[in-house]
Amino acid sequence: MSFLLTAAFLFFIFFIVFFLICAYKVISFLITTVFYGAFFAKSTPKIIEKMIFLADIKPGEKTADIGSGSGELVIAMANAGAKAHGYEINPFLVWLSRRNIKKAGLQGKAFVHWKNFWQIDFFEFDVVTVYGISYIMKTLELKLKKELKKDAKVVSNYFTFPNWPPAKKEDNIYLYIK
Repeated sequence: MSFLLTAAFLFFIFFIVFFLICAYKVISFLITTVFYGAFFAKSTPKIIEKMIFLADIKPGEKTADIGSGSGELVIAMANAGAKAHGYEINPFLVWLSRRNIKKAGLQGKAFVHWKNFWQIDFFEFDVVTVYGISYIMKTLELKLKKELKKDAKVVSNYFTFPNWPPAKKEDNIYLYIK
Protein backbone atom coordinates (compact mmCIF):
# COMPACT_ATOMS: atom_id res chain seq x y z
CA MET A 1 0.00 0.00 0.00
CA SER A 2 2.81 2.41 0.83
CA PHE A 3 4.31 1.80 -2.62
CA LEU A 4 1.05 2.98 -4.27
CA LEU A 5 0.92 6.06 -2.06
CA THR A 6 4.55 6.87 -2.83
CA ALA A 7 3.97 6.40 -6.58
CA ALA A 8 0.81 8.55 -6.45
CA PHE A 9 2.63 11.22 -4.48
CA LEU A 10 5.54 11.26 -6.98
CA PHE A 11 3.11 11.39 -9.89
CA PHE A 12 1.30 14.30 -8.22
CA ILE A 13 4.60 16.16 -7.66
CA PHE A 14 5.65 15.50 -11.27
CA PHE A 15 2.27 16.81 -12.51
CA ILE A 16 2.54 19.99 -10.40
CA VAL A 17 6.11 20.67 -11.57
CA PHE A 18 5.13 20.04 -15.20
CA PHE A 19 2.12 22.34 -14.84
CA LEU A 20 4.21 25.10 -13.25
CA ILE A 21 6.86 24.90 -16.00
CA CYS A 22 4.20 25.08 -18.71
CA ALA A 23 2.44 27.96 -16.97
CA TYR A 24 5.75 29.82 -16.63
CA LYS A 25 6.49 29.37 -20.36
CA VAL A 26 3.04 30.58 -21.40
CA ILE A 27 3.03 33.56 -19.03
CA SER A 28 6.57 34.64 -19.96
CA PHE A 29 5.67 34.39 -23.69
CA LEU A 30 2.54 36.48 -23.21
CA ILE A 31 4.28 39.10 -21.08
CA THR A 32 7.17 39.58 -23.51
CA THR A 33 4.81 39.62 -26.50
CA VAL A 34 2.28 42.00 -25.00
CA PHE A 35 4.73 44.39 -23.37
CA TYR A 36 7.55 44.27 -25.92
CA GLY A 37 7.97 47.49 -27.85
CA ALA A 38 6.62 50.94 -27.14
CA PHE A 39 3.57 51.70 -25.07
CA PHE A 40 0.25 52.17 -26.86
CA ALA A 41 -0.67 55.82 -27.29
CA LYS A 42 -3.76 56.42 -29.38
CA SER A 43 -3.62 59.21 -31.97
CA THR A 44 -6.54 61.64 -31.97
CA PRO A 45 -8.79 61.90 -35.03
CA LYS A 46 -7.36 65.40 -35.67
CA ILE A 47 -3.79 64.03 -35.74
CA ILE A 48 -4.82 61.14 -37.99
CA GLU A 49 -6.44 63.63 -40.36
CA LYS A 50 -3.25 65.72 -40.48
CA MET A 51 -1.10 62.64 -41.06
CA ILE A 52 -3.33 61.56 -43.97
CA PHE A 53 -3.23 65.10 -45.38
CA LEU A 54 0.59 65.28 -45.22
CA ALA A 55 0.94 61.77 -46.67
CA ASP A 56 -1.13 62.86 -49.69
CA ILE A 57 -2.13 59.26 -50.37
CA LYS A 58 -3.07 58.45 -53.95
CA PRO A 59 -5.54 55.65 -54.74
CA GLY A 60 -3.75 52.34 -55.13
CA GLU A 61 -0.67 53.31 -53.15
CA LYS A 62 0.65 50.82 -50.63
CA THR A 63 1.04 52.15 -47.10
CA ALA A 64 2.42 50.86 -43.82
CA ASP A 65 1.78 52.00 -40.27
CA ILE A 66 4.59 51.05 -37.90
CA GLY A 67 3.23 50.11 -34.48
CA SER A 68 -0.34 50.32 -35.72
CA GLY A 69 -2.02 50.09 -32.31
CA SER A 70 -5.78 49.72 -32.65
CA GLY A 71 -5.76 50.32 -36.40
CA GLU A 72 -7.36 53.75 -36.75
CA LEU A 73 -4.60 55.12 -38.99
CA VAL A 74 -4.61 51.94 -41.11
CA ILE A 75 -8.36 52.38 -41.56
CA ALA A 76 -7.94 56.06 -42.48
CA MET A 77 -5.27 55.20 -45.06
CA ALA A 78 -7.53 52.53 -46.59
CA ASN A 79 -10.40 55.04 -46.69
CA ALA A 80 -8.04 57.41 -48.56
CA GLY A 81 -7.64 54.74 -51.26
CA ALA A 82 -4.49 52.94 -50.15
CA LYS A 83 -3.86 49.28 -49.68
CA ALA A 84 -3.01 49.81 -46.03
CA HIS A 85 -0.90 47.55 -43.84
CA GLY A 86 -0.24 47.88 -40.13
CA TYR A 87 2.48 46.14 -38.15
CA GLU A 88 1.82 45.57 -34.47
CA ILE A 89 3.59 43.34 -31.95
CA ASN A 90 0.86 43.34 -29.28
CA PRO A 91 -1.53 40.45 -30.06
CA PHE A 92 -4.46 42.09 -28.26
CA LEU A 93 -4.07 45.24 -30.39
CA VAL A 94 -3.81 43.11 -33.54
CA TRP A 95 -7.09 41.45 -32.62
CA LEU A 96 -8.69 44.84 -31.87
CA SER A 97 -7.39 46.30 -35.15
CA ARG A 98 -8.76 43.42 -37.18
CA ARG A 99 -12.10 43.81 -35.42
CA ASN A 100 -12.12 47.54 -36.20
CA ILE A 101 -11.23 46.87 -39.85
CA LYS A 102 -14.09 44.39 -40.11
CA LYS A 103 -16.50 46.89 -38.51
CA ALA A 104 -15.37 49.50 -41.07
CA GLY A 105 -15.97 47.03 -43.92
CA LEU A 106 -12.39 47.32 -45.16
CA GLN A 107 -11.33 43.66 -45.37
CA GLY A 108 -9.17 43.29 -48.47
CA LYS A 109 -8.08 46.95 -48.26
CA ALA A 110 -6.73 47.20 -44.72
CA PHE A 111 -4.57 44.60 -42.99
CA VAL A 112 -2.86 44.41 -39.63
CA HIS A 113 -0.04 41.93 -39.20
CA TRP A 114 1.15 40.51 -35.89
CA LYS A 115 4.79 41.15 -36.63
CA ASN A 116 7.80 43.04 -35.41
CA PHE A 117 8.33 45.90 -37.89
CA TRP A 118 12.12 45.55 -37.56
CA GLN A 119 11.72 42.33 -39.56
CA ILE A 120 9.87 44.02 -42.45
CA ASP A 121 11.48 45.29 -45.66
CA PHE A 122 9.73 48.55 -46.50
CA PHE A 123 10.82 48.71 -50.16
CA GLU A 124 7.33 48.02 -51.53
CA PHE A 125 5.63 50.84 -49.63
CA ASP A 126 4.84 54.31 -51.00
CA VAL A 127 3.97 55.79 -47.59
CA VAL A 128 5.08 54.77 -44.10
CA THR A 129 3.60 56.30 -40.96
CA VAL A 130 4.98 56.10 -37.46
CA TYR A 131 4.16 57.31 -33.97
CA GLY A 132 7.37 55.98 -32.52
CA ILE A 133 9.33 56.87 -29.48
CA SER A 134 12.56 58.85 -29.33
CA TYR A 135 14.96 55.97 -28.69
CA ILE A 136 14.00 54.11 -31.93
CA MET A 137 14.10 57.06 -34.31
CA LYS A 138 17.82 56.98 -35.14
CA THR A 139 17.82 53.27 -35.99
CA LEU A 140 14.47 53.55 -37.77
CA GLU A 141 15.82 56.44 -39.84
CA LEU A 142 18.72 54.30 -41.05
CA LYS A 143 16.41 51.37 -41.81
CA LEU A 144 13.94 53.46 -43.80
CA LYS A 145 16.61 55.38 -45.73
CA LYS A 146 18.15 52.05 -46.72
CA GLU A 147 14.92 50.23 -47.61
CA LEU A 148 12.46 52.77 -48.99
CA LYS A 149 12.21 53.38 -52.72
CA LYS A 150 12.87 56.80 -54.22
CA ASP A 151 10.13 59.37 -53.51
CA ALA A 152 8.57 57.26 -50.75
CA LYS A 153 7.09 59.34 -47.93
CA VAL A 154 7.35 58.92 -44.19
CA VAL A 155 4.96 60.73 -41.87
CA SER A 156 5.92 60.85 -38.21
CA ASN A 157 3.68 61.91 -35.37
CA TYR A 158 5.62 64.01 -32.86
CA PHE A 159 9.00 62.22 -32.94
CA THR A 160 11.64 63.34 -35.43
CA PHE A 161 14.52 61.63 -37.17
CA PRO A 162 17.85 63.00 -35.90
CA ASN A 163 19.62 63.38 -39.27
CA TRP A 164 16.82 63.52 -41.81
CA PRO A 165 15.36 67.00 -42.23
CA PRO A 166 11.59 67.02 -42.77
CA ALA A 167 10.27 68.24 -46.12
CA LYS A 168 7.22 69.66 -44.37
CA LYS A 169 5.93 70.13 -40.84
CA GLU A 170 2.45 70.84 -39.56
CA ASP A 171 2.16 71.21 -35.81
CA ASN A 172 4.00 68.13 -34.52
CA ILE A 173 3.51 66.05 -37.66
CA TYR A 174 6.57 65.65 -39.89
CA LEU A 175 6.76 64.64 -43.55
CA TYR A 176 9.97 63.09 -44.87
CA ILE A 177 10.59 62.25 -48.52
CA LYS A 178 13.30 59.88 -49.66
